[in-house]
Amino acid sequence: MQPTSIQKGEEAKRLFLSGYNCAQAVFLAFSGDLGLDQTTALKISSCFGGGMGRLREVCGAVSAMFMVLGLKYASSDPTDRTAKAALYARVQELARRFKEENGSIICRELLSLPPGPQDPTPQERTPQYYRLRPCPDKVVSAARILAEYIHEQEL
Repeated sequence: MQPTSIQKGEEAKRLFLSGYNCAQAVFLAFSGDLGLDQTTALKISSCFGGGMGRLREVCGAVSAMFMVLGLKYASSDPTDRTAKAALYARVQELARRFKEENGSIICRELLSLPPGPQDPTPQERTPQYYRLRPCPDKVVSAARILAEYIHEQEL
């Protein structure tokens, strides 16, 4: 039996709250379904946290959705323009759904931060950190949206 979208969201949240970054939390929640071992999944997604290395660009949870799409639906043929267009349409659809639910796909906008990169040093995960961040909710949203989308494609 496949996990529900709610279960995927809760798994991503649990992973985030255990210390993984936003991208790792979402990507790891799906890695087993894609045949990836945990170490590989964590390494692949590690740079995307904090809107790509704390540059505060595209939210890491959103980037992880796109990585899963690539592994699940992409063609390995660089000349297959039809497959590439179909994959990009999938990316745009998930971005639309996330933005509709969360207001943006940009990390700094989700966190109400000024433009530009921040100190690359990750902040300590304290109760205060979590009170100031909507990130646990964003990883839930991304994982749920992705699981719902995959389920829709399999119907």
